[in-house]
Amino acid sequence: MTSAATATSAAAIEARGLTKRFGERVALREVDFAAVPGEVLAVIGPNGAGKTTLLSILAGIREPDGGEVHLPRGVVGFVPQQAALYRRLTVAENLRLFARLEGIDDVEAAVAAMLGQTGLGDRRDDQVGTLSGGNQQRINIAIGLLSDPAVLLLDEPSTGLDPRQRGRLWEFVLGLADTGTTVIFSTHNIAEAERYAQRVLVIADGQALFDGTIAGLHAAAPATQAAGADFESAFVRFLAERGH
Repeated sequence: MTSAATATSAAAIEARGLTKRFGERVALREVDFAAVPGEVLAVIGPNGAGKTTLLSILAGIREPDGGEVHLPRGVVGFVPQQAALYRRLTVAENLRLFARLEGIDDVEAAVAAMLGQTGLGDRRDDQVGTLSGGNQQRINIAIGLLSDPAVLLLDEPSTGLDPRQRGRLWEFVLGLADTGTTVIFSTHNIAEAERYAQRVLVIADGQALFDGTIAGLHAAAPATQAAGADFESAFVRFLAERGH
């Protein structure tokens, strides 16, 4: 694997040798990586590559069959692809419910903070089902932030959003990174990874094939680069050259 070294002492999250099996199928094969505070890391790869499995292990939802995850700077917040919201409850009621489930001491303060962070204070009493997909996803992310995590995991965060909603969502997410939150997101949208991620982790058939910058991945597929192709073409070329 091509690797971008990250000092363990500076990492907000570090995975070592993560392996996961489902019966005879190996979903992850000794995956290693680390990310530092404020970094935005995209996890990209073909369907069935192991991206969601990786995020679920990092979030503590699944146990690995091998390897370990280190979180020296705090907890992880996880935002699944499907919004985990109660559509008939208001925005504030959803936040209040999940804050109680998280065991947060001052629920009302947490709700007020998340309404401010999402910019949805004026919609606090609106039923969630009446909001746009983009606003619902912002609430979904706010729920992931209730525990004030050091690392925020986003599984396909912009799926189903229109271009304007995606732009607003990423403005919000990048603002979190600017304040020191480490953001790790999976995506099938290669252009999105190119635009918003500082680093990419390429996974195929459960293996981590590349960990580095966009420019580094271009350089790893020189034939595509010489042809003046875009990042998506370089990504496809990179996978093909490695038998994926």
